[in-house]
Amino acid sequence: MKKDPEPNNHVCKTNKGKDVLLVSDSTTGEVMCSSCGEVISQNEAELGPESMQTGEDYMSKSRTGRKSTLAFNDMGLSTVIQQSDKDATGKNLSGEMKRTFYRLRMWDKNSKALPGHRNMQKAFTLLEGLKAKLSLTDAAVEQAAYIYRKTLAKKIGRGRSIPVILSACVYASCRFTNTPRTIQDVADATNLRRTSIHRIYRMLVRDLDLTLETYNPVSFITRITTEVGASEKTKRDAIKFLIKAEELMITSGKNPVAMAATVVYLAAIINGEKVSQTQVSKAANISSVTIRNLCKKLKDAKIASFANPKLAQAVKSDENITKDETFNVTTRQKVKKIN
Repeated sequence: MKKDPEPNNHVCKTNKGKDVLLVSDSTTGEVMCSSCGEVISQNEAELGPESMQTGEDYMSKSRTGRKSTLAFNDMGLSTVIQQSDKDATGKNLSGEMKRTFYRLRMWDKNSKALPGHRNMQKAFTLLEGLKAKLSLTDAAVEQAAYIYRKTLAKKIGRGRSIPVILSACVYASCRFTNTPRTIQDVADATNLRRTSIHRIYRMLVRDLDLTLETYNPVSFITRITTEVGASEKTKRDAIKFLIKAEELMITSGKNPVAMAATVVYLAAIINGEKVSQTQVSKAANISSVTIRNLCKKLKDAKIASFANPKLAQAVKSDENITKDETFNVTTRQKVKKIN
């Protein structure tokens, strides 16, 4: 119940000649006097927003149906005509009404079978699966559907694979909403080649004039520490190192996942945890050489206290390994140097 401060013509029997407040009950739709209790009006319409319902309450109490969304080919405003030729009371329809509803069903089916609708229906079915696999938020899914609709409007996806274009839209949506999902994560979820998705992604950024910012490396620290089994203290120290690196502008132009993996590795060594570079590189899906190179840059910038003997020994051994090995970018394998 709530008080209604709007002026009214009601004359209270208890407080004659005085202004009184009216109280409205949203459950019963009644408006009554707060002083004498007289019901002034009833069955008032609820003008407020629709309350969110779930399960059986949603079907029984919802007045407007489910909310519209871009992630459906009909935006969630579809019409379903049941197959049984019976009315609301359960009686059979007449022959003329049966023929009328048969034509209506055919028109409804044909209208949903347009080429653009079939394309979006297949793409958004894949999008629903990607949402579950990548644990995407509703905002990321809506943005991905919006970008995909723009590609159809500009006819960018003509002659190209629907899964590849949708995967590129999902990655662009994750970049737009700052959802920490790499392009390799999207490729693994869709069983597609990373290079194919990246090529379409660059095309979307160019043709749709998308302005996307880089990921924040802090978003990947929790993910890497969880996969390598590091402690909470290591996670907090890694975030501190990363904040110092951002203040010194070391992270600009660097791979955010590589920066996160490097600070996690340094924090794990300082805290005496048995975490190797190979474990961190596999968890972050990058090479060990990248971690070693970034370790040297952080050492030169004095981000961490390299006076710690464990850390100094680890970095020194890494430098010796780098001198004896090179990394083949094509095969992603270590190769011994030949003197």
